[in-house]
Amino acid sequence: MRTFLKQSCFVCLLVLSFQVVGQEKTYSPPKLSDKGSWTMVLLPDPQTYVKYARNQPIFELMTGWISENIDSLNIKMVLCTGDLVEQNDMPNPDIKAGDQSSTQQWEAVSKAFGRLDGKVAYVAATGNHDYGFKSAENRNTNYNKYFPAEKNFVSQKMLREVGTDYLGAPTLANASYEMTTPHGKKLLILVLEFAPTDATLAWAEKVIGQEKYRQHQVVVLTHSYLNAKNEHIVKEGYPLPDVNYGAAMWRKLIEPSKNIQMVFSGHIGVPDSFEGHIGFRTDKNAAGKRVQQMVFNAQALGGGWQGNGGDGWLRMLEFMPDGKTVKVRTFSPFFAISPTTRQFAWRMQPFDAFSFTLD
Repeated sequence: MRTFLKQSCFVCLLVLSFQVVGQEKTYSPPKLSDKGSWTMVLLPDPQTYVKYARNQPIFELMTGWISENIDSLNIKMVLCTGDLVEQNDMPNPDIKAGDQSSTQQWEAVSKAFGRLDGKVAYVAATGNHDYGFKSAENRNTNYNKYFPAEKNFVSQKMLREVGTDYLGAPTLANASYEMTTPHGKKLLILVLEFAPTDATLAWAEKVIGQEKYRQHQVVVLTHSYLNAKNEHIVKEGYPLPDVNYGAAMWRKLIEPSKNIQMVFSGHIGVPDSFEGHIGFRTDKNAAGKRVQQMVFNAQALGGGWQGNGGDGWLRMLEFMPDGKTVKVRTFSPFFAISPTTRQFAWRMQPFDAFSFTLD
C-alpha cells in the first residue's frame, strides 16, 4: 500500500509539474513585434472596478502594469473610454450597486491613474456615470476636481486647446492634446464629453480646422459612439437636452472632417459577453481617408454588473514603423500576474487580435 501511495504521489507531482511547465510554455508576456514600434494603451470603463472596495486593487494593478512596461512596450499614450465612476454624486451607496460613495470612487480612480503621473501621458474621457447623481440626470460632474490639468505634467505638456462645459467654464472633458510619435507623425487627440452638445461639436470642428492641425492625424476619444453591432448609436434615454451620440457625431463632425482618422469609445456591455462589449467599423471622411472606429469595454466581464469590474482586460495598439499599420491585442495583467491564471491572459479571437491600416 505504501509503495502504491508513493507511486501515486509521484505521478501526481509529475503531472502537476507538467501542467505548470505547460502553462509557462503557452504564455508569452506582451512585447513589441517590431523594436521600432510604439504603443498606445486603451483602458475600458473603470466604473465597476471603483464602485466596490474589493475591486479597486484590480484597476490599480492595471495602471501599475502599464507603469512597469512603459519602456519595454514604448508606451507613449494611455486613453480611457470614460465612466470613471459608477455614480458621480451619491453620498450613500446602496451596497448592491456599489459599496463606495462617489467621493471614494473618484478618489480611487484618481489614485489608480496616479501610478502614471509624471511617467506617461494619459487622457480620460467622461461617461454618462460621471455626470449628475447616478447617471447623467444633468451635466454636473466632479471630473475637473479629480483630473485637473496639473495632475500629470506629462499630459499637461501636450495640452493645446481647452473647451468649455454647458456653463461656459473651461473643462478637460473637452480638450485636445498634441503629440509627435516616434515615427515623426503628428497626432492630435481630441477628447469630447459624453453626448457632446452642438456647441462642443462646433468647438471641435474649429479646433481641427486650424491650419496648424490640418496635416495632423486626429484621434477622437469619447464615450458613447458605437454599439455591439458596429452601428453608430442614434439615441439613448438620458434626460439631457442638446445631445449628440455616435450617429450625430459622425454626421456633424467626423465625416465632414479631412483629418479625423481614429475614434475610440466605450460605454456598451453585456454581462460576461466579449462580443457585447466591443465593436469596430471603417468609413471614409470627406477627404476620402479611412476612419477607423473602435469601441472597447469590459465592465460586465468577470461576473456581470456586480462582478470584479472586467477581468483586468485592456488593449494595446502597436503602431508599426511603416506609419500605417496598427496591431491590436487584448490582454489582462490581472490574469497574467499569476502562473496559475496566466494562460488566460490573452484573448485571441479575431475580434480581439487584429490589425488596421491608416491612410
